[in-house]
Amino acid sequence: QTKVECNIVTYSAVVSACEKGSQWEKALHLFSEMLGSKKVEPNTISFSAAISACARTGEWEAALLLFRLMIQRKVDSNTISLNAAISACEEQCEWEKALQ
Repeated sequence: QTKVECNIVTYSAVVSACEKGSQWEKALHLFSEMLGSKKVEPNTISFSAAISACARTGEWEAALLLFRLMIQRKVDSNTISLNAAISACEEQCEWEKALQ
């Protein structure tokens, strides 16, 4: 058996795959695992993938929580993470939250 090293690239790819498969709970589980790891530090891409996974399934509260965590950890946001957070709020008619 070949063992794949868990690094930021593999975590981000798997979280992104979960997003595309509308598996937001699995995406969050993997993201939480990454947060607890001492070897891997989440970056803009991994945060964006996790926020997008929540947004895709209407989990606006989780998407905003991740976005706030992104800011707290001083991880640079990008167009993808911003749009995903806003879209999550819009889909659930929580547009006021997107303005905060």
